[in-house]
Amino acid sequence: MDKRALTERDICTKYITPALVARGWDVHLQVRENVYLTDGRVIVRGKLVTRGQRKFADYVLFHKPNLPLAVIEAKDANHSVGDGMQQALGYAEMMDVPFVFSSNGDAFLFHDRTGQSAQVEQQLTLAQFPSPAELWRRYCVWKGIAPASEPVIAQDYYSDGGGKVPRYYQMNAINRVVEAVAKGQDRVLLVMATGTGKTLTAFQIIWRLWKAGVKKRILFLADRNILVDQTRTNDFKPFGGKMTKITNRKVDKAFEIYLALYQAISGVDEESDLFRQFSPDFFDLIIVDECHRGSASEDSAWRSVLDYFSSATQVGLTATPKETADISTTNYFGEPVYTYSLKQGIEDGFLAPYKVVRIDLDKDLTGWRPETGKLDKLGQEIEERI
Repeated sequence: MDKRALTERDICTKYITPALVARGWDVHLQVRENVYLTDGRVIVRGKLVTRGQRKFADYVLFHKPNLPLAVIEAKDANHSVGDGMQQALGYAEMMDVPFVFSSNGDAFLFHDRTGQSAQVEQQLTLAQFPSPAELWRRYCVWKGIAPASEPVIAQDYYSDGGGKVPRYYQMNAINRVVEAVAKGQDRVLLVMATGTGKTLTAFQIIWRLWKAGVKKRILFLADRNILVDQTRTNDFKPFGGKMTKITNRKVDKAFEIYLALYQAISGVDEESDLFRQFSPDFFDLIIVDECHRGSASEDSAWRSVLDYFSSATQVGLTATPKETADISTTNYFGEPVYTYSLKQGIEDGFLAPYKVVRIDLDKDLTGWRPETGKLDKLGQEIEERI
């Protein structure tokens, strides 16, 4: 059979996948093919709406589900072994993975983004493809992951069995935060545009740290009741009976996951502060939703909640970090461990583009003149200035 007559899909089936299996990769748990990364930008022309082309990787290799290690871009045998490298590097940057491969079925071109290899790029035979253990070992060295932290960083995501997986940027955000906490960082900032799934991301962060046993009692703080109620009934539902919402100014210390409004646990003075009924070291982890509001200001009454539980790891979530003379999100939480911007969300097609509509008021266009004898609110006659 003439190899050059085979399609790209044939090359994957007959050469690339068998090479992975031979090196110990589990095709059911560690190998995903045709992984769609974006939905394609929403394009609006008048009343017509279409989508741009979706981006997808031919292969993504995982240490465990949702912990990506490598990207492989496949080409047919009419291409050189490295023809897919630039495309693969773009996907690797999106997915925050260090190991990049291109193949035409004859060999692999390996690009190491960690800088650990003597050569950034080298050609490998099909039989020389790295094993899962080798790539994981290199990954841990690159990330500076100590053996004691590995179980936390490799803790499973929550899955309802339906096969739904986080989007690539949600995966990046979850993994970055869990990694930071596992390494001992006690203030963490995560920036994600509105509508990109911050609450779902927060759930997976809490779930993995909770299941790993490093965070046993967690507080989720928000400043609007609807945010707490939606979180409880939707994304946080798997916590079940381990979760409670602090209401009616009553504290029950028998739960592990607590949801609360700033306003519900703080008062006008220390005696009315409900949160002081907990000991300062009661919570191991606090997730602060919309952290640019309220808690970002040093003299805010809500900041006192975070100061009281200062020994807990605190993760701030926001779409819009605030930096003014009086308020600084980054001064408190530090620089973001990951940012997914509105611009990127629109480019990927997960958010719709917007159009700025300018509305001019008649007074702006034509001006305004007071009637003769018209008085202002202080009873003074308004001066004619034209």
